[in-house]
Amino acid sequence: MASDNEIQYAIMNGINFGKAKSEKKDDPNKVKTKARKKAYQTGSHKSGAAKHKAEIRQRVKNRASQRKG
Repeated sequence: MASDNEIQYAIMNGINFGKAKSEKKDDPNKVKTKARKKAYQTGSHKSGAAKHKAEIRQRVKNRASQRKG
């Protein structure tokens, strides 16, 4: 059985039944979604929607208002 001190500590501080948190090992350079991969952005993986979006991005990039200089 638990001692009076342990019971008092549990009453005052609560009991944590959760799992200990592990350190995250996320690489900031890792590609997290398909939409950020180069093949998807350029439309080279045979998706019609991705090709269309890549064409739109290219047209926006080539606008005079978007060019620097």
